Parts: sequence; C-alpha cells; structure tokens
Amino acid sequence: MNTKCYSRRQTACLVPSRQLLRASFTLCAVFIVCASSARGSAYYVSNKGSDDADGKSPQSAWASLNHVSDAPLQPGDSVLFERGGGWRGTLIPQNGSLDAPITYGAYGEGSKPLLMGSLERNDPADWEDMGNNIWAAAEPQPGNIELLPNGSFAEGLASWTTHTESGAVVEVAQDASTFDSAPAGLRLHCVQGATLGSHVQLYTAGIPITRHKLYQVTFRARCSQPINIPPPTLMERNAPWSNYGLPAPDTVSPVGLDWSHHRFWYSAAETSNDARLTFFLGHDLPAGATLWLDSLSFVECSGEFFKNDVGNIIFDQEASVGVKVWNREELDTQGEFWFDKNTWRLYLFSIGNPAERYSGIECAVNKHIINQTKRCHIIYENLALKYGAAHGIGGGDTHHIIVRDCEFSYIGGGELGLGERIVRFGNAVEFWGPAHDNLVERCRIWQIYDTGLSNQSGIPNTEQYNIAYRNNVVWNCEWLYEYWSRPENSSTHDIYFENNICAFAGFGWGHAQRSDPHGRNVGMRRTQAKLTNVFIRNNIFYESTQFLLDMAGWRPEEVSTVILDNNCWYQSKGTSFLFGDKTYDCTQFAEYQAESGKDAHSIWADPLFEDPANGDFRLTKDSPCLNKGMGIAPSEYASPATTK
Repeated sequence: MNTKCYSRRQTACLVPSRQLLRASFTLCAVFIVCASSARGSAYYVSNKGSDDADGKSPQSAWASLNHVSDAPLQPGDSVLFERGGGWRGTLIPQNGSLDAPITYGAYGEGSKPLLMGSLERNDPADWEDMGNNIWAAAEPQPGNIELLPNGSFAEGLASWTTHTESGAVVEVAQDASTFDSAPAGLRLHCVQGATLGSHVQLYTAGIPITRHKLYQVTFRARCSQPINIPPPTLMERNAPWSNYGLPAPDTVSPVGLDWSHHRFWYSAAETSNDARLTFFLGHDLPAGATLWLDSLSFVECSGEFFKNDVGNIIFDQEASVGVKVWNREELDTQGEFWFDKNTWRLYLFSIGNPAERYSGIECAVNKHIINQTKRCHIIYENLALKYGAAHGIGGGDTHHIIVRDCEFSYIGGGELGLGERIVRFGNAVEFWGPAHDNLVERCRIWQIYDTGLSNQSGIPNTEQYNIAYRNNVVWNCEWLYEYWSRPENSSTHDIYFENNICAFAGFGWGHAQRSDPHGRNVGMRRTQAKLTNVFIRNNIFYESTQFLLDMAGWRPEEVSTVILDNNCWYQSKGTSFLFGDKTYDCTQFAEYQAESGKDAHSIWADPLFEDPANGDFRLTKDSPCLNKGMGIAPSEYASPATTK
C-alpha cells in the first residue's frame, strides 16, 4: 500500500462532489492527513475469536476490546473489527506515526462493527426486587477461593506488616477476646497519632491478581470511638508502589462502636503474583483510639458491576430511554433510574422485573467508548459507537486524528463534577485541551445528550488549531457544533466547519431531562482565549428548539475572527439567531445579515430533504441548496443509518 499524504494547502479542498467545487474555499485547512497508512500488520477481531489467538487472520481473530487495547501495535498496523459484531467496554488506541498511522476499522460484510459503552441487563436474574416497584441491578458474585493470607488473624500477625513514621506510634496485636469471628481478630491501638495516611500503614502482600479481572475485598471493623477509614489500596508491593486498581466505591467508611461490614471492588489494572493490600490509617486513627479488624477477604468475582456512573438506560432497541433522578425517593415512574455513588449500585423503577418488561436494556456507563488521551496518528473508520455515558471519542492532548465514515448515537448523560456543581455531559467527538491536525468527515451523529462535534478547552497555555469537520450529518443532539476555550493565555485558530448538514438541535433524548436546555445548531461561546480563523461555510442548518446560531455576548472586534458564509439556514418558527446582544427571529434573516456582517452569500430556505424525520438528509431535486456548494451531495452518508 502506497502512502500518500496531502500537503497543508490541499487537504480541505478535497470535496466529494462536483456540486461542491463552486464553494468558496479561499482558505483551505492546514492540517496534514495521510490518505493511507504505510503497510504494517493487520489484526482481526471477532465475536467468534479468542484472545489466545495471534489475531493475524479472520480465522485466528482476537475477541475483546481489552486485548486490543493491550496489544503491542506498531505504526502502520491496523485493527479490523468484524462487521455485524459488537464489543463492550473502552478502547484505548495506540500511537502511530506521521507516515504510518494506526487504523481501527472493519472487515467482512454487514453493518458497521459496534463499540458499546454499556452493560446489558437482559436476564431476570440481573435484577433484585427491593420492594415498592424498585429494582436494583444485581451485584457481582464472589468466588470461593480466598486469595488473602491470614485474613482471620487466627495465625496472629503472620503475613501482616505494620509501618509507622513521623512520630506515629501504634500498638498492634492479635486479640483473642474481642473479635468478629473465632478465634481472634486484630487490634490496633493508637498511642501517638499522625497527620498523613501513609504515616500508619497495615498491609499484606503475595496476592495474585490478573489484569482486567474483578475482585472483592470485605472486612469487619469496630472502633472505641467513631472514625472514618478509607478503603484499602491495591498496589505494587515495592517501589514505585504503583496503583493496581482504584476501589469502588472510593469513599471513606464509617466505623463505630459495633462491628460493621465493609465491601469494595477492584478491577485489576495489572497482572501480578505479589500484589499488596494496604490500609492507610494515619490520617483517620486518632491518639487513644483502638481499632479492631477481622474477617478480611479478597476473592475474584464473576460478573460485572457499574464501576462508573450510569448516565442513560436505553430500552427496547432505542424505543425509549430512562429518566435519571437524583435520589432514591424520586423513583416513582416507569423507567426512572438512580445511581447510588456511595454503593455503586443502579436502581430502576419498574412495574415487574425490568428484564421481563423490556426486550433489551442497555445501561450506559460514564466512560469514553474510545479514550484517546495523549494519542496521535490514528485513523478510525467504518465503526459505530453507541450507548456510552461520557464521550464517544474523547480525551485531551491529541493530534493527527482522523475519524471517518463512523456512526455515533445514544451517547452521554453521565455526571461531571465541577466543584460543588454536578452537571451531565457527553459528546460524540470531542477534542479537548491541546489538539491539532484533526479531521472528522463523513460521519453520522444523532441522539447525543450534549454535543455532536466539539473542540473546547479549559486548560491554561493551550493551543488548538487545524481541526476540520466536513461532510458530516448531525441531528437530534442538544448542540450540533460547540466551541469554547479559556483562559486568555490559550488560543484557537484555523478551525473548519464545512459542508455539514446539521438538523433538529435540541430534539434529542436528553433535552427534556436537562436543567439547562439549549438546542443550538452552532454554539460559539464567547470565552477568554484568543480566537482567529474559524470558518463555518457551506453548511445546512435546519431547525432547533432555541437557536440556529448562538454567539451571545461577542463584541464587534471579536466576531471578525469567525467567518460565516455560503450557508443555508432554516427554521420554521421562533428565534433563530443570538448574535452579540441581539436576537433575530425566523423572519429577520436579512436584518441579521446586515447588522452582523455575516453570511453575506448565505440563504434562508427550506433545504428540502428527502425524509428528515427518518434520518434521510439527501437533497431532493428541487432543493435550493443544489449546485450552490451547500451541505452534502446525495451519498450514502446522507442516507438513513445502517445501524439501529
């Protein structure tokens, strides 16, 4: 395969149809993209495969996303998922090089390979009846093989080590008179307290763990006075003491005068035969307090649990979605759900077992379906991403990323903590923080909680540049394209949003659930970062619940950096433009043009799509956009989606 890279002045001028050649491309995108990768190895992934195979042919294909993420790929390699198959979890891509990107694509026949950020709960045994029509997702089942040595302290302090420093003094001994289960427990009496957790440690090692497997830690505890203790840490035995898996839930546990039960789960981040389980007690055990521990257990679990917030539930193959509430007491209507962040458990209101009421239940988990943080030189093509509660493709500090001929749907809704303020989020494709030379083209994006396409940043001294979105169809999202960046020492320049079809902003599944409904086809938030050369041209913007264009608060000297032209705008009723400090309704397009100085060659007209209600955005023969370089020529990516 020959490598062909287009130069900085060629790339954005590659349009798919003669209809688009009349468009005014006086400035072309300045990113470098490779048309094809240098020849490397091809690896195959199939639902019928095995992670023990070599992956080098369809007959010896790999099976899981975890294995793909861990595989030692080289620049120029490609990973091909079998069409018609589906995989759950998060894909962590690997870096290619400028002349040899790594490609994640498809092989075979049928619908696009489906990457899902969800857990299905379709078996009646997946749900536990909590009474009053409230059902809880069943928890993972612990195994019978104990991996923790001397968790009962029947052998005294054997296998356990105590570490103190910085003046902390703790007396540790077996206690045969005060225990949870015979014959003994462990007593820790604090003589001299400490300020840091690491100043008092109790740990054991020699625990075997396997990467990606789930483990449960349980113990019993009581104290001579009420305290809080953190969950134990699963870690490397010796320096650098790497973390082997964050506990869930990652919250302190109250310990009182009576024996109490404590439970945590760990998804192992590494494989080791000598993992260490450590209690860091220096911050929480005051002088004079006596803590008893007993009945410690560490076992492998079968099944899965929700390691992250659940942001959406999709029922009956997208016939309906759940409604998220914020406490258990609000659960009183069919389909409402609540995620308990203290116990990491999902609760759903349902008259009857949910798995018997619905033909399919997809619980979207708050993780990116593809997490490309600090990744570069990657091509994603011919993939379908669904049912994630964070971003479809997300992660900061990226460059030379191509997303091509992909589909994104039913993404977002997870919680994002901003100090004391909790919001829900989730975009199809987001370039966050430092980002440059990225391209999204010929993608279909719909039913996204927040934004279809976005480049944004809140990181100081950040530069975003040479990012292009072209020939995409985006509809039924809250925002269709969104930009913002701060602080003032950051910058954004050379952004190209061209030849896209954007329709029905605010018509998606999440609109009615939002506390802040927006419904913007284009949202250019005024922010502090320096902004130059943003081109929004040759697009079709069609219908929104609020605004087709939102540039609220922009000053005259600022708006000159945003070039809007040769677009088709249309909204049947209501306010259409929010520009500077003025709004314009759907009868005031000419006034908007004159006063803003934007869209001089644009039109206000119904684009006349074939069947927009059913996702068919091809232009009819009578469309006023034909032969004017607006939107997308009739093609497969303007037609209805190939996946459900």
